[in-house]
Amino acid sequence: MKENSFVSADDIRSAFSAAMSLMYREEVPAYGTLMELVARVNGETLSADATLKGRLEATDSLERISEERHGAIRLGTPAELSMMRRVFAVMGMYPVGYYDLSTAGVPVHSTAFRPVGDAALKHNPFRVFTSLLRLDLISDEALRAEAEAILKERRIFTSGAVELTEKAERDGGLDKADAERFVAEVLETFRWHDEANVSAGMYERLHDAHRLIADVVSFKGPHINHLTPRTLDIDRVQALMPEYGIAPKAVVEGPPTRKCPVLLRQTSFKALEEPVSFRDADGSWKTGSHTARFGEIEQRGIALTPEGRGLYDRLLDESRKIVRPAADGSNAREYEAALAQVFEAFPDSWAELREAGLGYFSYSLTDKGRRTKLPGRRDLNSLIADGLVQFDPIVYEDFLPVSAAGIFQSNLGDGAQQEFEASPNQKRFETDLGVAVLNEFDHYAGIEQASIEGCLKALTAAMAAE
Repeated sequence: MKENSFVSADDIRSAFSAAMSLMYREEVPAYGTLMELVARVNGETLSADATLKGRLEATDSLERISEERHGAIRLGTPAELSMMRRVFAVMGMYPVGYYDLSTAGVPVHSTAFRPVGDAALKHNPFRVFTSLLRLDLISDEALRAEAEAILKERRIFTSGAVELTEKAERDGGLDKADAERFVAEVLETFRWHDEANVSAGMYERLHDAHRLIADVVSFKGPHINHLTPRTLDIDRVQALMPEYGIAPKAVVEGPPTRKCPVLLRQTSFKALEEPVSFRDADGSWKTGSHTARFGEIEQRGIALTPEGRGLYDRLLDESRKIVRPAADGSNAREYEAALAQVFEAFPDSWAELREAGLGYFSYSLTDKGRRTKLPGRRDLNSLIADGLVQFDPIVYEDFLPVSAAGIFQSNLGDGAQQEFEASPNQKRFETDLGVAVLNEFDHYAGIEQASIEGCLKALTAAMAAE
């Protein structure tokens, strides 16, 4: 098989993202409503802000926004996590970052599988936030052993998905027919199952330990629990959700409203209560319900440097010492006011963020720069001051553990806020994963540096060509 007959990983990822979106829209009709709302808000935002639209067009970012999605899945065993890594690698998606959610009362730790590199992200930035259940955090030893035994017996990947993953690894890729079959086979892992693989009694015991534990252990597949479109104005979406028959969560997770968005803001609607059946010991089925799948929307801002992220984390912690948002939303206004006040200390212009070294930027030549020939290299700041080079924020492609936990908790219900001992264990997670997770800061820094070198090379090459 010649390499050039293989379907690119980027194209396989795009096909899988589209198939996932179609499946989820059929399974959860409210997701389709959400997509209509986001499309409306994005269209209105671009119509009202010609500068924003122009910069998105100039940086090849406009088309990706309407296609952009992230999903989330919760796995039960190290073997499931390791195999999921191999499956996502066929799609050009790699584990970036480590997230410990035990600090916020959620018994999982996680990574985000996503494309890496500017070209791959622009092609299709599909991401899947992937969590592994922390069985070690279940205090009831008997229940922990029973949950482990249940998970050990299930197989969440079809034989076809495993076979085609192995073929891609062995041959270096998949041809068109195999790529199409691969997408169909892997999609089955993410499909909803309305028949539990535990009895109603076991489900209740797992549920009492933590609702998320019941969600992970009780079904033969992990099912995608949300699929998230990207909006350009999350506050507008939040305000319009009731008009579309959707009740939003009380507080938008992440930083406050800003002129220059940073990192990630997220909102969602409550998880759906869906009918499921439980098999009793006598083989009969008992009807019940399960709550897991919900709708989520995100607005992405600039990726922050370690210095910027440190400032963000300090300010977020400070605001939550003033007002910690209640799960029922009863103090939402007080929390939002505290958040806005505290974050006045965070610079809110692109120039200030860049000069303070708080964010990552992509650099490009201006029209003047493209007409200019320089006899030698000059420093970046003087090129910007002379109008030869311009800068645009690099989009944050990753996640925030506090925000993720906030979304999880709001959708698991007010009674789900059990306490777990904070116990980050990145080394154990990476052992289970089979590789080390990639460092997000290194990748943003690499994209930024490549853009700087590209500008300097273009300016000096023009002179050398004469």
